[in-house]
Amino acid sequence: MSSAAPGLPRFFVYAPDKTDPDVFDRRLSVRAKHLENAAKAMNAGVIRVGGALLTPESLTGADKKMVGSILICEAENIEVVRKMIETDIYYTSGVWDPERLVILPFVAATPFP
Repeated sequence: MSSAAPGLPRFFVYAPDKTDPDVFDRRLSVRAKHLENAAKAMNAGVIRVGGALLTPESLTGADKKMVGSILICEAENIEVVRKMIETDIYYTSGVWDPERLVILPFVAATPFP
């Protein structure tokens, strides 16, 4: 457990992309809006850590292919996080797969950024 002072609960979000052939193009077409909204949530202290998941081949190839997202959030409750995710443009435009979305409470075992 982290020795940090108690604050808002933290939540881990795993938001994998859908697997249809057009999903990567959809992701890129709305990425700027997604990043704009994510920056607002980061400035508000809700998103503490976030980023894209890549294919293993992205490490050695020139092309980086995103296949999902992870976030660690701080919020009053899980419903606040769920609402933020479900109103994100990646969710509403069919990039993230709602059937495989995972949002769980998270407790850091190491120092937290």
